[in-house]
Amino acid sequence: MSDRATRLGVLGSPIAHSKSPGLHLAAYRRLGLEWSYERVEMDGAGVGEYVRTRDATWRGLSLTMPLKYDVVPALDEIDVVARLTGAANTVLLDDGRRLGFNTDVGGIVRSLAEAGLHEARSAIIVGGGATAASALVAVAELGVAHVRLLLRRPEAGEPLVELGRSVGVVVEPEHIGALADAAPVDLVVSTLPGGTDAGVAASVDLVGGALLLDVAYAPWPTPLASHWIIAGGRVIDGSGMLLHQALLQVRIFVGGDPAAVLPDEAAVLDVMRESLR
Repeated sequence: MSDRATRLGVLGSPIAHSKSPGLHLAAYRRLGLEWSYERVEMDGAGVGEYVRTRDATWRGLSLTMPLKYDVVPALDEIDVVARLTGAANTVLLDDGRRLGFNTDVGGIVRSLAEAGLHEARSAIIVGGGATAASALVAVAELGVAHVRLLLRRPEAGEPLVELGRSVGVVVEPEHIGALADAAPVDLVVSTLPGGTDAGVAASVDLVGGALLLDVAYAPWPTPLASHWIIAGGRVIDGSGMLLHQALLQVRIFVGGDPAAVLPDEAAVLDVMRESLR
């Protein structure tokens, strides 16, 4: 796997802003691997053909939205997390096989652990896309039993209600306006795209009692995070999730398994974290 011709890349649209190349290249240089990692502008209509036509020089791909859903039909196998969420953000190309993984769940869990949150009982998730599905599986791992799912169209939340049943979490879809009078919970996860305004301010009780993980990191702060910060609440942005999901991707591309710890992994994580600065 140390061949200089080994190629990787991140696919999405738009993709020019992606910080993934810096994260991954920092890791591979620290590991002594002369691998390349490039940005590829790609929409959902083209991702299947692109994945299927990679030659033997390619080791893997990272995917941003909306490709996390669109890529799944092109894969030969997916891991249990990708199967649960219906979304894969990582493709390992291994001896002609196309293997899909979801490292977003692990990225969320690890970033929350760095913020001191290792377990929770209740949560609010704002938004309903692929990242919301990953957030739901992540909070289930933390022990959350009940989630209020806040959406502009609550009727669109049924797939996440079903996902909640499969991981033992009761999910109640509500209108996003419920933020205004929400009671305290342990954790709020906002999965709204960066810069999107929820159109409502969170209640004083919610801001005072819950840690907010806003998965956006640019532009920062988001309107919701800005409100939280001004009110004195606890907030973390999405850079930790980005960092830790990328570390798990590096494990997959190097060792074939998100559980395969890298050589001198602490140092690898340090250089990846530095690349974000």
